[in-house]
Amino acid sequence: MPAPRGTGLSRRLWVEEPAIRRRMPDPVRTAAVRAVIIASLTLMQAMVAFFSTLAGSWLAFPMVLSSVASTVVATWGVLDVWVTRQVWNQRNGVVSVPSSTARQLRRERRRARRTARAAERDGARIRRRGAGRLSEA
Repeated sequence: MPAPRGTGLSRRLWVEEPAIRRRMPDPVRTAAVRAVIIASLTLMQAMVAFFSTLAGSWLAFPMVLSSVASTVVATWGVLDVWVTRQVWNQRNGVVSVPSSTARQLRRERRRARRTARAAERDGARIRRRGAGRLSEA
């Protein structure tokens, strides 16, 4: 429902929404686009082969042969996407983000080191101050 004209309110044509999934890596996206193009060409070729067979055209036999070959190539294209994705994940997919547990353990170790250093400084200060004296008096 559009806003009234005099109110100055307008509906936006485009509402930006956050992406649900992250964008595919470039090599995987390239392989996927290639596979989709090859698959669509294979489907068109199969349709031409089917209709030329129905029409009794001389083009039917070569188109059937090339459709079989294109099916093999399309299968290779889909496998290429899968292999490219697996390789990319193996090389770059592990994002090292420390878990909250690891972060907490690091904080505890840091705190223990600070406490140990502070105790060592205090001990050194006491030894320096009290060096050579047997009593406080």
